[in-house]
Amino acid sequence: MAQPLVKKDDDRDDEAEYSPFMGIEKGSVLQEARVFNDPQLDARRCSQVITKLLYLLNQGETFTKVEATEVFFAVTKLFQSKDMGLRRMVYLMIKEISPSADEVIIVTSSLMKDMNSKIDMYKANAIRVLCRITDGTLLSQIERYLKQAIVDKNPVVASAALISGFHLLQTNPEIVKRWSNEVQEAVQSRAALVQFHALALLHQIRQNDRLAVSKLVTSLTRGSVRSPLAQCLLIRYTSQVIYESGNNTASGERPFYDYLESCLRHKSEMVIFEAARAITELNGVTSRELTPAITVLQLFLSSSKPVLRFAAVRTLNKVAMTHPMAVTNCNIDMESLISDQNRSIATLAITTLLKTGNESSVDRLMKQITNFMSDIADEFKIVVVEAIRSLCLKFPLKYRSLMNFLSNILREEGGFDYKKAIVDSIVILISDIPDAKEAGLLHLCEFIEDCEFTYLSTQILHFLGIEGPKTSDPSKYIRYIYNRVHLENAIVRASAVSTLAKFGAAVDALKPRIFVLLRRCLFDSDDEVRDRATLYLNTLGGDGSVVETDKDVKDFLFGSFDIPLVNLENSLKNYEPSEEAFDINSVPKEVRSQPLAEKKAPGKKPSGLGAPPSGPLSTVDVYEKMLLTIPECANFGKLFKSSAPVELTEAETEYAVNVIKHIFDRHVVFQYNCTNTIAEQLLEDVIVNVDASEAEEFSEVFSKPIRSLPYDSPGQTFVAFEKPEGVSAVGKFSNVLKFIVKEVDPTTGEAEDDGVEDEYQLEDLEVVAADYVLKVGVSNFRNAWESLGPDFERVDEYGLGPRESLAEAVNTVINLLGLQPCEGTEEVPPNSRSHTCLLSGVFIGNVKVLVRLSFGLDGPKDVAMKLSVRSEDETVSDAIHEIVASG
Repeated sequence: MAQPLVKKDDDRDDEAEYSPFMGIEKGSVLQEARVFNDPQLDARRCSQVITKLLYLLNQGETFTKVEATEVFFAVTKLFQSKDMGLRRMVYLMIKEISPSADEVIIVTSSLMKDMNSKIDMYKANAIRVLCRITDGTLLSQIERYLKQAIVDKNPVVASAALISGFHLLQTNPEIVKRWSNEVQEAVQSRAALVQFHALALLHQIRQNDRLAVSKLVTSLTRGSVRSPLAQCLLIRYTSQVIYESGNNTASGERPFYDYLESCLRHKSEMVIFEAARAITELNGVTSRELTPAITVLQLFLSSSKPVLRFAAVRTLNKVAMTHPMAVTNCNIDMESLISDQNRSIATLAITTLLKTGNESSVDRLMKQITNFMSDIADEFKIVVVEAIRSLCLKFPLKYRSLMNFLSNILREEGGFDYKKAIVDSIVILISDIPDAKEAGLLHLCEFIEDCEFTYLSTQILHFLGIEGPKTSDPSKYIRYIYNRVHLENAIVRASAVSTLAKFGAAVDALKPRIFVLLRRCLFDSDDEVRDRATLYLNTLGGDGSVVETDKDVKDFLFGSFDIPLVNLENSLKNYEPSEEAFDINSVPKEVRSQPLAEKKAPGKKPSGLGAPPSGPLSTVDVYEKMLLTIPECANFGKLFKSSAPVELTEAETEYAVNVIKHIFDRHVVFQYNCTNTIAEQLLEDVIVNVDASEAEEFSEVFSKPIRSLPYDSPGQTFVAFEKPEGVSAVGKFSNVLKFIVKEVDPTTGEAEDDGVEDEYQLEDLEVVAADYVLKVGVSNFRNAWESLGPDFERVDEYGLGPRESLAEAVNTVINLLGLQPCEGTEEVPPNSRSHTCLLSGVFIGNVKVLVRLSFGLDGPKDVAMKLSVRSEDETVSDAIHEIVASG
């Protein structure tokens, strides 16, 4: 039972709770269990001891094999008692102890006797216990009794047999599947629970046969189900069939929709709600189909039962995400729920109203929410804050009242997650609504004056350093920033120094004042603060002269750090001190979610040289060193990218081959990793003949064969092609593995002198546009986007046609372009009808490229996409559009 809400200063000393199980120990309870052996059994005391044993078992106490055996044999002696309450405890104890196979036989005869007893309570419990503790051999002996029990007139016995069938379906499905006729008969039972359990078991038996499930639903939707519980189950199964069958293409109507709609007029509230929820969750549901469901949910909003109000408002909250206009008729009823005693209901009502409200109702809603916020917990407040953020983005003209509301609640008491949600919301509003920038930045400045969370202070200072210099009067933020140098801990002080330097770099008029403040920081007690102040003074030219900041300095302060930290760490570890300084440009920029290694099927697939060794070297470094050992590759220049292995053979074939594509500026090298999987053969002069007739821009330069390929010893053969410089040439290549086969004597392991020429057809290989793109992330996409500027921006719109979902369309385009998703935008929220995805990378020739994808559903399934590309070269921007247009 839920405990009433208790304030932390309430006096509860005189309400100390007492547990009857307090302080019990396993040893003492096992001593008490000797009472089971008394000649004159005390049923009440035996029941108490069993209760204690069950408590210990459910608290995780473990019994040794000897202890469990002793307890089990002692409990079996209690079958001689005729006390009905004690007998039920005995059944429970036997189930919990789970006796071993050699002990089960001790109680089998007693349980089978009870299963045929005239006392229904004995019969039902004996069935449950027998099915729990016995194996398949005994079950086949009692199967006849179980079938009879399923159609027993007593609903308790029938339900016990059906529930046992559920458990047996996991261990002995072939036995349960033979009960279909009896279970089908039980579905027609007049007892509500029996019908519910029978329908659930029948569906479980047929769940892997879609046609059988469809027939079951078709037969039962004609009105033979009386039990409300069974009706709810049937509604769920009907929804499943609708989902799997899709729309009726001939008439455009959904199968079984009429049945769901008829359930909205059922006398049971449970069935009505289940039907309404099922309709709202239909794929591509239309406004016409939603209307009857919304109507009954609206009636539930004014119900006297809290559970109905909660169920209705939660369902409407979900509908509002995809069909806000359909829910607007319920707004008046939901406004009355803002003052509901149940805070969960009130929170859902608020967030739903924020999703469905119009611009004129915003101010009224804000007044109601202000009084409401102080009464709810932080987790509910976060939900409200996120809903307000969405509302502000929907109605940007209302940013003043919404921003003021956010700043007011930011000053109130609250935990870290709550404050972070508010700060994140203000930052997003500043980024998306230009007019809100100055007011939002001032709110953040006032917050850090009294912020107790270091993380939030540093994040806000970083954001101030980026956005503050772009405002009309940047000087007004300097006081707030410098106050942090005096009043905060070392981490925040260091962040404040960096922010001051950004103002100095971006606003030349402020430089003298910034220099004065930075010089004061040179005497800070923390070395990080002093080091940063020294660095920025030297970088900005702290000699007192006010000159325009160099572009390199601005790039250093404001530019995104596009080198993965893992790669930088590995390169620094591998750097050997010498006269030559460490070159950061030598650090690979490619992002790898996991180390690349050739996949190897058990005993079949290649590894060896083709797989980079585990160690600090990056994948590109390993491949580059390997290719430099081939004289013909020496003048190819720097390796741009190496692809993941592409399998050219199926698993368990005679020869295992996969290929890695190495991309250079003017060349492409195919590395074929080959493994001989036949022990009685030795392969010599192994080479892959590549037909490039469908890749006109490529011309073969050289090929390097494998001289000898023994059994299960991987080897590499290389074929190189020349292509136009800096061009993302694409094409398809046909591959044939050619070799000389020599038989090997299994006893001596010696190969024969004479061999036979043979060949093996491999899968085709494609070079695609994504092969010319490196996945390189950016730490701040917005800054990186603005730094590239609109000079080489290309924008166009595309129709992607029918898709299973918005998420499927997003993943397809990401894979097509081969770019790195940024800021988690590859994840599409469920039920979204629009989504924005941010991608970044480096195109061949080391050209940085950023992509902004805006997706939207145009109709039930059709997806439209707006593609915006910015890069350092207009040909690259055009190339990205060509990839999408041709893909």
